[in-house]
Amino acid sequence: MVRALITDDSRFMREVLKNILEKGGVDVVGTAENGLDAVEKVERLKPDVVTMDIEMPKMGGLEAIESIMDRHPTPILVISSHSTENAKLTMEALDRGAIDFFVKPGGDKSIEISKMSNELVTKVEAVAGTKPVRDFKGDTKVRGVGDITDDPTLIIGASTGGPKCVETVLSMLPLEAGFRVIVVQHMSSPFTKQFAERLNRSSEYEIWESNQRDKVGVGEGVVARGGNHLKVVSYRNGVIGVRLTDDPPVNSIRPAIDVTMESAARKIDGFLVATLLTGMGRDGVDGAREVKKVGGSVIVQDEATSQVFGIPKRAIEAGVVDRVLPINEIPDSILDVVMS
Repeated sequence: MVRALITDDSRFMREVLKNILEKGGVDVVGTAENGLDAVEKVERLKPDVVTMDIEMPKMGGLEAIESIMDRHPTPILVISSHSTENAKLTMEALDRGAIDFFVKPGGDKSIEISKMSNELVTKVEAVAGTKPVRDFKGDTKVRGVGDITDDPTLIIGASTGGPKCVETVLSMLPLEAGFRVIVVQHMSSPFTKQFAERLNRSSEYEIWESNQRDKVGVGEGVVARGGNHLKVVSYRNGVIGVRLTDDPPVNSIRPAIDVTMESAARKIDGFLVATLLTGMGRDGVDGAREVKKVGGSVIVQDEATSQVFGIPKRAIEAGVVDRVLPINEIPDSILDVVMS
């Protein structure tokens, strides 16, 4: 049974979360009313997972996450409200070591959050099953770019633990490689907008969150908007046309990696590289298979650097993978396959 510590400055919300988790079979070993309280109880109670509010007195969630990860690394699920400001704070929480986040409905109404109880329990159990992964401190430079195959397209798919890994790959990818980039990260809106802005700042590529219709050319990238699938609908003169859809979830998720990769394999004539990073489930496996069928390459993250070795493992088991690598070696490998 998963052992959880709940952290929230609202007594009401602590009780709501406690009731939901216990009904879902989670053992709530304690509650904390602020970050200081959480840090002390993590060391004393040694839970499998911590749920963490962001804005609290004495010590806020961001500082508490950093302290916990320094002193007693424990998987953390951020409980966030659905707002642009909270999206920024949540992205920072992921930077500091949190694994994933759960978006609570507007207000603190127990009836609203109770409607999402299954999702909350699933996320708590999933985060509890992850492992802390050290930040890579090695060489962050990729080799020089030689002759590149015409019109390469890179599609990156990721789930739990993915944001920092996606950023690592794109920040190390030189603009002169001339990729068109599509990113599908399992994440809701407005968080995907904040994520795209982060990637744009850390990468040489111009990256934005997808709108209803977009054109993606050389040196550009688009992030699938949370809540919509992103389909490739055209490919002309080296420019990719993509469109958001409200089609039903695939693999119980929207945006789904499979939808984007499968549509890309159907429409794009240039060379395709599919990269599957850390995450739970099997989304991306069928898409990777289609990429392989049209002569593309599939690269996946290895177990040692994945917080959740789910998606990569399923792809390996399905026999659709060309290379399995630690996250810091993936950018060089991407260049290698388009230069060979």
